[in-house]
Amino acid sequence: QVQLVQSGGGLVQAGGSLRLSCVTSQLAFSSYAMGWFRQAPGKERETVAAIKWSGVATDYAEPVKGRFTVSRDNAKNSVYLQMDSLKPEDTAVYYCAGGTTWPVVNWDVWGQGTQVTVSS
Repeated sequence: QVQLVQSGGGLVQAGGSLRLSCVTSQLAFSSYAMGWFRQAPGKERETVAAIKWSGVATDYAEPVKGRFTVSRDNAKNSVYLQMDSLKPEDTAVYYCAGGTTWPVVNWDVWGQGTQVTVSS
């Protein structure tokens, strides 16, 4: 079973920064578009950001534009989410995922999730 292993996250004050990482050793990583999602308690999961396999194209949800940056290093089979100017409303469990189309229609593989908590 393909695994995406996430790291990063934690507790930070509003205005602070965190960096999430997602790595795989079992995926043809450079053939996958990668995305970041989040789900807050009582809310539906929402897309945060996505990056094409080459890294040239990216897409962001409106609430995070200008504050979050998605990047990838295909040599390290890794994708990152740099989160700056964090707000309490960014508090959620964050997931990485991979898909083989662009725009991604089906997210085929998922990470285990990591908690991000932003205190006011």
